[in-house]
Amino acid sequence: MKKTKIIIIVCSIILCLVAMIVALYIYLSNSFKLNGKEKVEINYGGEYKELGTKVNLFNKDLSNKVKIKNNINNKKTGTYKVTYTLKFLFFKISKVRIVIVVDKKEPIITLKGEEKISICPDVIYDDEGYEAYDEYDKNITNRVKRSIDENGFIVYEVKDLSGNKATKIREIIREDNIAPTISLKGYSTVYVKVNSSYTDMGYVVSDNCDDSPNVEIYNTVNTNIVGNYKVTYTATDKYENKSSVTRNVVVYEEGGEGVVYLTFDDGPSGSGSTEKILNILKQENVKATFFVTSNGPDYLIKREFDEGHTIALHTSTHDYGKVYSSVDAYFADLNAVRDRVQRITGQQVNIIRFPGGSNNTVSNRYNYGIMDILTKEVVNRGYNYFDWNLTSGDAGECTTSSCVYNTVVSRLSRQRANMILMHDIKMFTADALLDIIKYCKNNGYIFKVIDETTQPIRFK
Repeated sequence: MKKTKIIIIVCSIILCLVAMIVALYIYLSNSFKLNGKEKVEINYGGEYKELGTKVNLFNKDLSNKVKIKNNINNKKTGTYKVTYTLKFLFFKISKVRIVIVVDKKEPIITLKGEEKISICPDVIYDDEGYEAYDEYDKNITNRVKRSIDENGFIVYEVKDLSGNKATKIREIIREDNIAPTISLKGYSTVYVKVNSSYTDMGYVVSDNCDDSPNVEIYNTVNTNIVGNYKVTYTATDKYENKSSVTRNVVVYEEGGEGVVYLTFDDGPSGSGSTEKILNILKQENVKATFFVTSNGPDYLIKREFDEGHTIALHTSTHDYGKVYSSVDAYFADLNAVRDRVQRITGQQVNIIRFPGGSNNTVSNRYNYGIMDILTKEVVNRGYNYFDWNLTSGDAGECTTSSCVYNTVVSRLSRQRANMILMHDIKMFTADALLDIIKYCKNNGYIFKVIDETTQPIRFK
């Protein structure tokens, strides 16, 4: 009986100890907590930030006693574990946090060529290609699906192995708003003798969407009457886009016997010579042609224009080395003086004279043979150039008004048109002008200005 009692007591003590151990384990386990969620996700390639644990046992922080171990590979998708182990007395307690590495980044589709393409309405678009790349799966071009939406746009779709989807659209605009290109064969300005025949040199036409645009020609040329006419060529493609180009046809009267063209180069001059010339011309009711530069005051060009003289273009700088260094340099210089005249007069001028004339040889020092190019190119660009057949000598041989007078009157001819080269920057030329005009009037000559109907006088 006594022995049985002892056994019972011993068992009770053991049970109490077990209960105390279990209670301590439960208490310790409940005191051991994870900071944050037990299951977290991180993006592929992203950094896992440890959240740690909190252990408070009997009001004592044992967090620093916890050992942490994980097998996370952020370069590979999958499920990983972070194990937290706490050893206390004879207890060993573990907690686990689940870390899932996921790929949520969309692939990238790159289109070859433009994303927005305008093509002719009846053209089948030949896809220029595409590529698809995923940061995790790498090249997934072979997974791209291509379709056409209700707008006729091409839709490119792709999914990576993680189910992330990317979409790209190529806009195909089927339209034609580009006009045909039409250009002239031959010159843009053609000179035809009165009562002769005009033969059109034709045109060249092309279009981006139409192999054979329709061309209509509107021809106003009447070779029986002296004047300035236009031939207009209008090209229309099958989508109603239009463009036009115009050829000027000048019908002139050959001869001009007994006509005098007073032409003045290099001005205007602010030193008084140009103003004196204008005063004489006004007094004698004679009109002249001024081939101007960018020198001198604007008001003199305005006066020349207002008083009915022809304003023509000579050169902006009159610097041979600059003007004749290249074709581009020549036209840059010409455009400068053209813009000046247009600013002053409001008129766009196409009558020109080359510095030194169209057959000058001084230009060869700077660009050999450039005059062969320029004499053709100015005409192609719509300019009409004039030389002369009578020089006053004021550019070199003469230095007095009597020399200028004698040179001019000795060279005048009643059997031709006399285009006289003078320079309004020379005062001795201005001094000779009145006597020249009186001689011409007394001997039956008539004065004319150069205009668009004037027969060009050009050096061979």
